[in-house]
Amino acid sequence: MNDAVQKIDTAPSLTIRGLDQYYGGSHILWDVDLDVTPGAISCLIGRNGMGKTTLLKTVMGLVPATGEIRFGDTDLLKLPADKRAGLGIGYVPQGREIFGQLSVAENLELGLYVRRDRSRAALDRIFELFPVLKDMRSRRGGDLSGGQQQQLAIARALVFDPTLLILDEPCEGIQPNIVAQIGDTLEKLNREDGLTVLLVEQKLPFARRVADEFRILDNGRLVAQGNIDELTNEIVNRHLSV
Repeated sequence: MNDAVQKIDTAPSLTIRGLDQYYGGSHILWDVDLDVTPGAISCLIGRNGMGKTTLLKTVMGLVPATGEIRFGDTDLLKLPADKRAGLGIGYVPQGREIFGQLSVAENLELGLYVRRDRSRAALDRIFELFPVLKDMRSRRGGDLSGGQQQQLAIARALVFDPTLLILDEPCEGIQPNIVAQIGDTLEKLNREDGLTVLLVEQKLPFARRVADEFRILDNGRLVAQGNIDELTNEIVNRHLSV
């Protein structure tokens, strides 16, 4: 059994049941049931303001919610946000949120503190995936281009070897060549390392290229889901057209 297959077989599943979330008096997520298949790339799509980012934040413990979110046997809603990364969940938020005053190397080294072994050998894999970061490892994060910052944000989340990687609009505001590189990297990690991915993405061509399955949120409700080849033009026109 190769390492990717073994990782998929042992990877915890992310299961969401009856999830509700409120901002003040506004009901944002409505009784959401959602599963992310271990070893798959799942794309969460929907128009702006439909609750996609909020759903990711509930998984990471950044906003309160009611219902059930389980990662394997662990009830995430009972854990503070700072404990969730230690379970093997990597998170790349919208806007990247790298440390602009720190160097590329220092940003990456922060991820080592989540690893039990604190092994710097993990950086070798990162520099293999993102050669530009190796070339710029002494440069401040804030001096990188937007696309390079996104690569750094993804790399930082990968340093501690997560089994589930969550990304919020990784292609937003990024030049096409780096979008293609990010897609290549996600496919490589999924294929070779068995990494499970949940991403929010507005660009349908990118979603159709990299994803195995889709989930659509509309006004905070899960309204459609399936394998990516089942994402028909009729579904797109009904739930995604503006």
